[in-house]
This record gives sequence, structure tokens and C-alpha cells, in this order.
Amino acid sequence: MPMALAMLRHTPKHAARVIEKLLRSAVANAEQKELGDSDEMWVSQAVVNCGPIYKRFRARSMGRANSIQKRTSHITIAVAAPGAAANS
Repeated sequence: MPMALAMLRHTPKHAARVIEKLLRSAVANAEQKELGDSDEMWVSQAVVNCGPIYKRFRARSMGRANSIQKRTSHITIAVAAPGAAANS
């Protein structure tokens, strides 16, 4: 797990910060459930699915309007430990 966190910390993308926060939360949840030590855990599953799309309109000249679609996503990260089940 420390390797994955280090990779995310040094990735120059905005989404890396979001995924790092989500990964820390998944590790904390696994430690709370006593599934193992955080140093021995690994990412067993990472999925990004499409979420709802917020539709907005932007005013244009001569009374027209352009549509704007604000896309969202659902991110799922599962961590596993050597002696625990695959999903947490």
C-alpha cells in the first residue's frame, strides 16, 4: 500500500489527489474491520463508472443557448490483505 500511495502522491493529475484520498479511506476502513496491517494490503479492485450527468445551459448571443453537460463518476476501490477475503 505505501507504494500505491507514493505513486499517487507524485502523479501530476488532479484525479490522483481524489483517488489518494479514497485509497486512504479504504485502508482506514479495512484497519477498522481488523482485516490486517496497512503495509501488507494491496488494491484488489479499482473501478470507475459513469455517474449522473448534470445538464446546464449557457446563454449565447441573439437569444440562443448552448447546453453544458457536467459529467460525474462513481469510484470504487477494494483493498485486500494476505489472510483476508478478496473484497473489503
